[in-house]
Amino acid sequence: MSPPVAPPGWSRWLVPPAALSVHLSIGQAYAWSVFKPPLESALGLSGTQSALPFQLGIVMLGLSAAFGGTLVERNGPRWAMTVALICFSSGFLLSALGAATEQYWLIVLGYGFVGGIGLGIGYISPVSTLIKWFPDRPGMATGIAIMGFGGGALIASPWSAQMLKSFGSDSSGIALAFLVHGLSYAVFMLLGVLLVRVPRSERPVESAPSAFDGPQVSARNAVRTPQFWCLWLVLCMNVTAGIGILEKAAPMITDFFNDTSTPVSVSAAAGFVALLSAANMAGRIGWSSTSDLIGRKNIYRVYLGVGAVMYGLIVLFGDSSKPLFILCALVILSFYGGGFATIPAYLKDLFGTYQVGAIHGRLLTAWSTAGVLGPLIVNWIADRQKDAGKSGSDLYGLSFMIMIGLLVVGFVANELVRPVSTRHHIPAPREAADVTARQQPESA
Repeated sequence: MSPPVAPPGWSRWLVPPAALSVHLSIGQAYAWSVFKPPLESALGLSGTQSALPFQLGIVMLGLSAAFGGTLVERNGPRWAMTVALICFSSGFLLSALGAATEQYWLIVLGYGFVGGIGLGIGYISPVSTLIKWFPDRPGMATGIAIMGFGGGALIASPWSAQMLKSFGSDSSGIALAFLVHGLSYAVFMLLGVLLVRVPRSERPVESAPSAFDGPQVSARNAVRTPQFWCLWLVLCMNVTAGIGILEKAAPMITDFFNDTSTPVSVSAAAGFVALLSAANMAGRIGWSSTSDLIGRKNIYRVYLGVGAVMYGLIVLFGDSSKPLFILCALVILSFYGGGFATIPAYLKDLFGTYQVGAIHGRLLTAWSTAGVLGPLIVNWIADRQKDAGKSGSDLYGLSFMIMIGLLVVGFVANELVRPVSTRHHIPAPREAADVTARQQPESA
């Protein structure tokens, strides 16, 4: 499937909605927790077992993005979005069959493995195209799309809950909900497939710089540079710090104020989780757009440096002031979302647009690592502290100090980022094609 080229006069502002249709769909992954209690009740699963489809999905997201990034670059955004549509929707349909027949392994295979491939390919599918359409504002462009992944759960959570309420939370009701999800997301993602276009030239807007200005580095060469691994550390540390709060948000705020005069109710804890999701989504567009004004290195100084300060304030004063705790957590989650949305533009600055989608895919293995590391640190330490007889904010003090240390590591890694050495550069793609064309008669 060849990439569709935009006709003359095509508005580049039609491309972000195409990307959003995919990201809002695959962002459903953040709403998996809605299905956990019904699955545990209907199929007799433990909490660990019911989390397996989501965990496998995130692992497959990182792996498919890493290994499929070059294919996405080669075949273009329409091919990638089509693959994402087929895999993500098929994952739900397989899960529906698994729920209907009470075969849990089919749900793990469908949602986790097949759907996870759709997550990874879908996540990186529009990145390179958006950067080429918006060479003047790459942070804003990728922020709009990746905002959808953060905001997908805000749509999926109440929608899924309402379906389970209407269809029932037994195995047949869950199966029907999975079926509706699979078919609905297929239609919604199809809008993106039909709408996406690649620019006709390297300068889609006359007043904007060329998409191929600056260094151009292949994905193969990029992973051999210290800059790639510095950014890998930066992303991993930033995501670890954010996901540590996000994954345990409701019980965390309840524990923090359990022994105070103003304990947090279950409904208030759920509201806190919704606020964090909103901050995660807003940070993706707000902070990434800011990076176009102040630069990528400076915005990551904010994410990592101010993030460490926010964690420090929670450790020192969090249990004595509920507004302060909530404010710090919201800022940290906005940095978490912003870090995801800004990293493609940072990669473009360092490695160019030539294979930025493939490079981004390889870098997302940092997300897979952080997705295991963050919850492990917070949950394991909280369990150990509880076993030692501690309670309240004492359950989290040590893990938050570790998060501060990880953010400092990320801050240092960001400071070490320098322009990529010219020995890793390749000719601009157009120049490379000209060289190849000139060489063909000589080799014939």
